[in-house]
Amino acid sequence: MPLFKPREVSSSDRNASSIVIEHTVPRGKGLAFRFWHANLTRTARKSDGYIRSDLCAPVKGRDLKWYSIVHFDSPENLQRWLKSEERELLIQAGQEVFESYQFKSFATGLEGWFSQKAGSEQMGLGPPAWKQNLAVVFGLYPVVMLQGMIFAGLGLMNHWSPASSMLVNNLITSSILTWFVMPWVSRMMSFWLQPAYLPIPKQKEVWGTIAIALSLILMAFLFTNLESQFF
Repeated sequence: MPLFKPREVSSSDRNASSIVIEHTVPRGKGLAFRFWHANLTRTARKSDGYIRSDLCAPVKGRDLKWYSIVHFDSPENLQRWLKSEERELLIQAGQEVFESYQFKSFATGLEGWFSQKAGSEQMGLGPPAWKQNLAVVFGLYPVVMLQGMIFAGLGLMNHWSPASSMLVNNLITSSILTWFVMPWVSRMMSFWLQPAYLPIPKQKEVWGTIAIALSLILMAFLFTNLESQFF
């Protein structure tokens, strides 16, 4: 299996979907790992949409970090291979060769709030970008409004500089979103926040979008009335 060599990307590869996988391999097992990876590549070649695999030279440390890049012609075919029984069997067999492996495959940077995790694999692969943005606004809007109202009502940070108060507010808001609000939104809207490669019934698509849109409109109405009554 040749190590990775950069090559020009052809027009047929521009819509391809790729994934970078890190394997931690103990010293002395490098050759065994390369044989294992070659076997994995032979199996991947049998999958629909397979383009090629690249294996980079290992990064040396206490153990060796091997990075491989697998290319498919579409996210759907890549996901099909990642979830295939053949690959799962090879991963199990590889536990005797490498200590651990992990991969992440993200597109917008927001998928960490929506992705499905399986062991050390973070399946990329969140919902379409417009759903991610709408869901984040759905969770962010009430947090920002309530936080602003509470702080204003209690007179907190009134004499702080705008830069300092903004920093503290952002730290509080992002913490609330990460550990409380977005996990709740993801669970509640899981029927709608499916990975982009998984089609969902049109009815669920429409109802999920309408539910979030109406909720945002209702929250805007409620917050407007609260502001007029208390401020």
